[in-house]
Amino acid sequence: MQILLALALILISCLIIWKASDGFEVASEYLGRNMSEGVRGATINAIGSSMPELFTTIFFLLYLTDTDGFSGGIGTTAGSAIFNGMIIPAVVIFVVLLSGIAKSINVSKKVILRDGLFLIGAELILIFLISGTTLQWWHGFILMLTYGVYMTYMLMSMKKVDSNEEDEEDDDDNDDNSEVGVIKGLLTLNLEAVFIRNNKISSSNSWALLLFSMAVIGSACLLLVFSCEMIGTALGIHIMFISVVLASAATSVPDTIISMRDAKKGNYNDAIANALGSNIFDICFALGFPLFLYCIIYGPINMDPETLAHTSQLRILLLIFTILAFFIYFVGSKMGRSKAFMLIGIYLLFTSYIVGTSLEAEWAITITDYLQSVYEFIKGG
Repeated sequence: MQILLALALILISCLIIWKASDGFEVASEYLGRNMSEGVRGATINAIGSSMPELFTTIFFLLYLTDTDGFSGGIGTTAGSAIFNGMIIPAVVIFVVLLSGIAKSINVSKKVILRDGLFLIGAELILIFLISGTTLQWWHGFILMLTYGVYMTYMLMSMKKVDSNEEDEEDDDDNDDNSEVGVIKGLLTLNLEAVFIRNNKISSSNSWALLLFSMAVIGSACLLLVFSCEMIGTALGIHIMFISVVLASAATSVPDTIISMRDAKKGNYNDAIANALGSNIFDICFALGFPLFLYCIIYGPINMDPETLAHTSQLRILLLIFTILAFFIYFVGSKMGRSKAFMLIGIYLLFTSYIVGTSLEAEWAITITDYLQSVYEFIKGG
């Protein structure tokens, strides 16, 4: 009964995140209207759609206040990164194919190289940085600083875009907003109708919509953390294994929605850049900031051997799958059905391994030992 209740609460969390992300997407699209294609997806879209991962990691740490909380945060960010890197591009490809928009998608090699190589670099920093038994505030600070370097490069290299048509598209999208009352809009989470009245969108109401959407998403993430903890306790499974599958998928809802909409508009660079940029944000900031905040408030985190081993193996697995995905993106001039199936296959392998590890299956333990040896080799090297 407790497990069914927790699963129901996770479903409710997903629905709230999904509805709130609609309003967030409208606000972020308007605020990022002057950013060039590929940059908006990797920055403002990626940051906003990764708010669930940030909130979830914060709540895991502050709610559980121990190494389980940190492992839950690692599980969420790593699982979300693998979901974003595999499932979202596959979904983008199938959306384009099934909608008849095109027979395949072309993504700029520059976007793949820029975000893919930076993501691999960020994951290597994470492996080397969090390798001891004690985590300090400066570990989180270095991760945040890494993201600051990425953002600085993105903004400095961005080409200016002339945006003279944004109002025409916004008017079409908001035709029914004036007919929806504030109370009804809040109850149905039609947040766009609450903040953008009479079809008039501006920077001020876009920021209000963005911040309120983030607050709603944050509340759903708190419910998500509570639900994952319930399932872990009921099944006697380490919280990291619950978060790496359930919490990560739930928090990736906004990323998926935004990338799908970008793909339908033909903005393929933004669709893929959102997935990769979200992963960079997840690893550097969504994990770094909660770690920094927690250590400032409560002091250093002492990692027990079991949690350290689990998180180390997960980070190595994340790096291996990211490198595989990078080559799938980069090789060839187009991304079609075959690449989509390869990416989905990798995610299914990942999920199978996580389930097998949580059940202590013999084949999963063999893979775990191999990942641990790779981790020891990289750390020793």
